[in-house]
Amino acid sequence: MLGRRQPLLRTILAQYQDAFTRQLFQVGACNLLHTMEERCARWLLMTQDRVGQATFVLTQQFLAQMLGVRRATVGLALGLLKRAELITYVRGRFQIRDRAGLEAIACPCYGHITAAYHRMQTDLSST
Repeated sequence: MLGRRQPLLRTILAQYQDAFTRQLFQVGACNLLHTMEERCARWLLMTQDRVGQATFVLTQQFLAQMLGVRRATVGLALGLLKRAELITYVRGRFQIRDRAGLEAIACPCYGHITAAYHRMQTDLSST
């Protein structure tokens, strides 16, 4: 019923579902293959992409839950990123100081996930 009455909405939902499914599979593989620092950098970049600002609020506990590790492990990874002057964080307020540097540290999964969403947006722009 939805497809006949609202074909554009059906197309949008199908493309979003495809991009989201690709993201789920990519993250699953990422968790097996990449280091904590790479995954943490990916997650911070994706958060900034969704928030649309260089500064955002995020607790280490929440980040640990999203990455499936202990909070102490996230603390170590964030400490490395902070010492490299890629990020700053104080009491849950993060700022990405060097996005290009963070992208260089992030695993290739960030590029794959981002590309899937860009393809979706490009396809939708042409409809």
